[in-house]
Amino acid sequence: MPSSDMRRMLYVPRRHQAEIHTQLKRFNVLVCHRRFGKTVLAVNQLIGSGLRCRKAAPRFAYVAPLLKQAKAVAWDFLLRYGAPFRVAANTSELRIDLINGARITLYGADNPDALRGIYLDGIVLDEYADMQPRTWTEVVRPALSDRKGWAIFIGTPKGQNGFYELYEQARVNKDWYAGMFKASTTGVIEPAELESLRTSMASEEYAQEFECSFQAANAGAYYGKMLSDAEVEGRVARVPWEPTVPVITAWDLGMDDATAIWFCQQVGREVRIIDYYEASGEGLTHYVNHLRSKPYVYGDHLLPHDANVKELGTGLSRMEVLQSLGLNPVVVSQQRVEDGINAVRLLLPRCWFDGEKCARGLKALGQYRREWADKLGTWRARPRHDWASHGADAFRYLAMGLKPPGFTAPLKYPSQSIV
Repeated sequence: MPSSDMRRMLYVPRRHQAEIHTQLKRFNVLVCHRRFGKTVLAVNQLIGSGLRCRKAAPRFAYVAPLLKQAKAVAWDFLLRYGAPFRVAANTSELRIDLINGARITLYGADNPDALRGIYLDGIVLDEYADMQPRTWTEVVRPALSDRKGWAIFIGTPKGQNGFYELYEQARVNKDWYAGMFKASTTGVIEPAELESLRTSMASEEYAQEFECSFQAANAGAYYGKMLSDAEVEGRVARVPWEPTVPVITAWDLGMDDATAIWFCQQVGREVRIIDYYEASGEGLTHYVNHLRSKPYVYGDHLLPHDANVKELGTGLSRMEVLQSLGLNPVVVSQQRVEDGINAVRLLLPRCWFDGEKCARGLKALGQYRREWADKLGTWRARPRHDWASHGADAFRYLAMGLKPPGFTAPLKYPSQSIV
């Protein structure tokens, strides 16, 4: 693309944005305060890269945690800044085509499978802290491989989750660029406005949203403090399997998204969480085979109430399918989500977690939080539905379906009986 055409860009970057554009490497992690302008930066990086790309049929992507977020946050920017260079805009596919054949498409990490099978020359993952970590490792990274595409992870901290871990890795990897941009140093927000924000917000919330603190508690999280207490008290450690005690499983059954399973043993008042498994795009046979691959001897398999709903295609419920595969599951009675969350809060102080085997499940519990209402400026009563919901919902069924302390369950379902 001739430089004269590039000068037609409508984008005038701020100082820190301009610095970022010149310092980017193949892989990049940008930690930015609220109102930094990260989405505008990301969209224009995609447009500029698309125009400069010399490969055949260049393909670029912008990914938000939810597809509806991508449309609400980035689509108007993509149309506006891409206007001088686009030859087509497809609203139904959230895609623009540029004059040199490059294509930029918006996606949602709530459906990572939409990215499978495609190739990419560059991608932006916006608010990566809200995404499933495997979106990068299992889906996005392979899509970049054959064309050596680039990636930008960008967002605001939400505790020490996958985004934090990625940022820490980028800081010590010379092949990655890591940047942190705090409101106190960028000058994007005037000092008087920052002071007003500081006095009107909780200190931890302000530190997270405007000073890019990963140490601040995850705002709106249901179980963050209790999980921190578990770590301090040494209850996140190596938890061995006890062969003489039945293993209870609790499931969140996904249809078009992930299925999550917790494995626990109850020893007196202790609830030992010994394992966790999660996958997506698999049939129930896959999960039964996974249970069978373990040496565990099983007790109850706790399922959500909708496991009894019959599917139109087969005429069978998932309860019936699991029974046909050799399990004898128990359906947990339907209760309000709020009651289930309270049940989890009562259960967590009794729990010991295997830190290695339950690592992903613990991240899900730590990231499970209330939904924020931007227009109202407050937290909604309901939980946010994202990648963390699957593990958190499965744990909620465990809390509601677990027998009282002292109850001894028979060893009913040995693993070798699952066929």
